[in-house]
This record gives sequence, structure tokens and C-alpha cells, in this order.
Amino acid sequence: MSPNLDPNLAIAAVLFVLGAAGVLMRRNLIVIVLSTELMLHGVSLTLVTFSRMHGNNLGQVFTIFVLTVSACEAGLALALVLTLYQRTKSLDVNLWSAIREPDLPGPPPDDPMRIDPMDIRDMPRLTPAGKLPDLGGGDRTLLASGPDALRPGSRGQV
Repeated sequence: MSPNLDPNLAIAAVLFVLGAAGVLMRRNLIVIVLSTELMLHGVSLTLVTFSRMHGNNLGQVFTIFVLTVSACEAGLALALVLTLYQRTKSLDVNLWSAIREPDLPGPPPDDPMRIDPMDIRDMPRLTPAGKLPDLGGGDRTLLASGPDALRPGSRGQV
């Protein structure tokens, strides 16, 4: 390993740890978004460092994709921040529970649509590919297709 690359990996690790600490310890939505961006930049620096260490460009190409996803994430996060601030006039993450939908009640205990796990054997099953379906002992003839089906006097059966 080249001695010039060790500081890059150390900086990437510090960026990632600081970002993770910001996500876990803060309640302000903007700080959380910035912390996730910090984590993504730490990962990007690691990818570029390992790419340079191994002498290929795959890590650098992947870093471009990571930064693109990071930009999209920042745009979506900004939209969520604006929505939360318009509704609650605060950026506290704990207020997200105030804008969620109310909990729906569960199904009643005597619901006729409820499936008993023991009744699974009575459920209809699909016929395996290449086999004719069992129609309960009925007629197992197939309708003909193609030019033979349209002949005069033909009943359209094989």
C-alpha cells in the first residue's frame, strides 16, 4: 500500500463516522440530511482511494454514480424539509408522527375473508407447465387452433 493513500482512508473514515454520529444524535432534519451527505462523501473518497490503489478506474466511475444519487437525495430531502416546515413550522424530526395517517383498525376477529393457515390445502393451485389442468373429471379435450379448426364439418376439437 502506498504511504500517500493512508491519509485519504483516514479522512474518509472520519467523514463517515462524523456523518453517522450526526444522523444518530441530531433531531434537526437539515442537519440529518447534511450528515447523510457527509457519509456519502466519505464513501466516495474511499472508492476513489481504492481505485487509485489498484490502478483501475472503476471506483472513480462508481463515485460519479454515488454523487449523482447524493444529489437526487438532497433534492428529495429538500422537498421533505419544505413539506414538514409548512405543516409544523418546525424542523424537529419527532414531529413527523404528527403528519402521518391515523392508524387503521385491524380486521374483526370473525372476518369471513380471513384465511386459516390449515385451510391452505383447500386453496386452488396452478397447473404445472406442459400439463392439462384437472377440471374435476370433465371433458379434457383441447380446442384446435390453426387452419384445421376452420374446416367445414370440424367441431373445432382435436
